[in-house]
Amino acid sequence: MTRPVKAAVFSAGSWGTAFGMVLADAGCEVTLWARRPEVADAINTGRTNPDYFPGVELPANLRATTDPAEAARGADFTVLSVPSQTLRGNLAAWAPLLEPDTVLVSLMKGIELGTAKRMSEVIEEVAKVPAERVAVVTGPNLAREIVARQPAASVVACVDEAVAQRLQAACHTAYFRPYTSTDVIGCELGGAVKNVIGLAVGIADGMGLGDNTKGSLITRGLAEATRLGLAMGADPLTFSGLAGLGDLVATCSSPLSRNHTFGTNLGRGMTLEETIAVTKQTAEGVKSCQSVADLARRYGVDMPITDTVVDIVHHGKPTLVALKELMGRSAKPERH
Repeated sequence: MTRPVKAAVFSAGSWGTAFGMVLADAGCEVTLWARRPEVADAINTGRTNPDYFPGVELPANLRATTDPAEAARGADFTVLSVPSQTLRGNLAAWAPLLEPDTVLVSLMKGIELGTAKRMSEVIEEVAKVPAERVAVVTGPNLAREIVARQPAASVVACVDEAVAQRLQAACHTAYFRPYTSTDVIGCELGGAVKNVIGLAVGIADGMGLGDNTKGSLITRGLAEATRLGLAMGADPLTFSGLAGLGDLVATCSSPLSRNHTFGTNLGRGMTLEETIAVTKQTAEGVKSCQSVADLARRYGVDMPITDTVVDIVHHGKPTLVALKELMGRSAKPERH
């Protein structure tokens, strides 16, 4: 009789808890690392994470610990779910604790500030592992809907297709349907850029603009992600799939999206500081918009919506001025 697959999930935030539940429902033995003892205690004794999902009962084969070494011990998959800009520092502390053959799984959708590196690249560099040991999970996966066990699909990507298939089997449930891909670049870019476009759509919603504006921003935002992906060697078809269009639509349409909500508050006239103050969870696009713009410049790719979001979020440009400038750009063929 084979032993169950073991998974460690760092950390016990919203998406980490939700994906830990998915893995447990799929039959894995899951250990969730929690930074705070009271969160670990609540999960172990009350079977719930009250900070994020009060009233949601977690599976019996999911437990929590505050000891990263205990979480990592024996893990076939080590899942990383921390804010993108904290990954490097956190992983540097955890790397010596990891099993030598564990597969490192990124749930993060961001680009590192300063280096403009994708999360898988940061993992490879810090943990000193080859690309074949790093996988990515991405797609239209709003955590609150996942823990309600509502039907959802996702993409698990790794340059080694066999590894992607192993992860697919480890997280396949009656409500969570993962598809495999070997296009790690495209999957990561789709996840990172959609957060920026989610901010843009949120800003438009906050300004009281309608569905024509939203449809235009989603479509042209997808064009920006695809252009950047092509320049970086991604498969353009990835952007019409779950990691691209699927995730983009969910983020730009749902009030559960942190980035959309953050943008809506900005569009209503709140300052960046005021919006940060009322935002309880990390909106990845706020910082990643700058690193996505840096990446676009590095590859010589035109990303006007991304640049507009940077101007509003980080340079304080008034939303009406930014909108007028964006709409006043020179006319181009659609496939430009």
